[in-house]
Amino acid sequence: MRKSLTGVLSLAVLIGTVGATGASAGAATAAEPAAKRSSGAVGGEASNEDIKDRILAIPGMSLIEEKPYAGYRYFVLNYTQPVDHRRPSKGTFQQRITLLHKDVSRPTVFFTSGYNVSTNPSRSEPTQIVDGNQVSLEYRFFTPSRPAPADWSKLDIWQAASDQHRVFTALKKIYDKKWLATGGSKGGMTATYFERFYPKDMDGVVAYVAPNDVDNKEDSAYDRFFRKVGTKECRDKLAGVQREALIRRAPLQKKYKEQAAANGWTFNTIGSLDRAYEATVMDYTWAFWQYSLVADCVDLPADAKKATDDDIWNSVDAISGFSAYADQGLETYTPYYYQAGTQLGSPDIKQPWLGNLSRYGYQPPRNFVPRSIPMKFDRGAMRDIDSWVKNNARRMLYVNGENDPWSAEPFRLGRGAKDSAVYTVPGGNHGSKVSGLPEAQKAKATADILRWAGVAPAAVEADPSKAKPLAKFDTKLDQRNGEIERDEATLRP
Repeated sequence: MRKSLTGVLSLAVLIGTVGATGASAGAATAAEPAAKRSSGAVGGEASNEDIKDRILAIPGMSLIEEKPYAGYRYFVLNYTQPVDHRRPSKGTFQQRITLLHKDVSRPTVFFTSGYNVSTNPSRSEPTQIVDGNQVSLEYRFFTPSRPAPADWSKLDIWQAASDQHRVFTALKKIYDKKWLATGGSKGGMTATYFERFYPKDMDGVVAYVAPNDVDNKEDSAYDRFFRKVGTKECRDKLAGVQREALIRRAPLQKKYKEQAAANGWTFNTIGSLDRAYEATVMDYTWAFWQYSLVADCVDLPADAKKATDDDIWNSVDAISGFSAYADQGLETYTPYYYQAGTQLGSPDIKQPWLGNLSRYGYQPPRNFVPRSIPMKFDRGAMRDIDSWVKNNARRMLYVNGENDPWSAEPFRLGRGAKDSAVYTVPGGNHGSKVSGLPEAQKAKATADILRWAGVAPAAVEADPSKAKPLAKFDTKLDQRNGEIERDEATLRP
């Protein structure tokens, strides 16, 4: 971790000075003071000037498209960012942003998944709780938000936090009420890093299932987790399928080769089909607990030794996904694996129930990134973040899942933390949310989020147990506790 944040103070003057390459004509218009302007009419706002015009008046901001959604306006945007925030004159790139606009009188939630940004309207849980606006940012180097040519040394947690800082500073002129940062998994990590480097920007942080790999070489917490998670019956079923998948490597790899040929999968990055096959099998137990619940154990093969080859294949494919370690599956997530191998760290679990069936063990991130991209691990990066959270956390809330592997190495609060909390959802997986907490904890967490956002009703200020989300649950916009979007790359936060 860079101890000196040289150039941080100069970032403020960069807002609006980076060239507006690729921006619309409206993006080149100087913005007027937000307090003297009114925005587009949603929820009874004044309409002297449309909110879209105000947004596009931000230098460097351009419109990709606007999508209708009842009660909101939803914009997909590009914003011009410096490739290197320390040397902004050395080139720019276009970073995608989405904006779910409710009303400038409402608080704003700054969301990031830590990966690509979805271009369909959705709300994070804090956005529903505070009934606010939501700004969502695509993480740098995830396409299309990637500089060309790509200097991978500019993909680090400080540069990404500085992306968020510039977006916040630009939009704060319009959305001048309270702001909260949030995200789940790598997004929760991202929200934490943003708070660490720019602690004056946000009024609160809500981080979900965010792993905290302080010492990349010490992963025994994961081994302890897998010895106890769920029920013995379920653990035995999972172990049995994994063992059979490695024992039956030859016939199942024949099927894998057929699938690869049919789908055009190649294995240049990881090195061979055999390595990709084993990596997928080695993820099986982890992926089950990441995405599933104890109740889902009933769907596993009851007796793996008696199961057919197709039964074993189908179970591993459904849970781990055999396309994950093909070049085509890895390509989208190259930025994540690069970060895992340079700053974030990655888990390495022993899985003793496999005996000597594994040829490669848990493979490191280096195996999932093209060799043309250099990587060097920074052992101080996560230690710095961990120490800062313990000693400096202010209005930070962490939600973990009891049965989520990524929660085995969580963020913890120290004596220096103030007005912050860590909660665990009983039986929760990687989709754990505030809504899954026991009633008393759920009310307290909801009350804190409302208070931080400056919208806690008087009744909640007087009695936090009465706290509830201000916006009704919307089945199209919101995910319920325990729901999680699946993809084929399983061993990622």
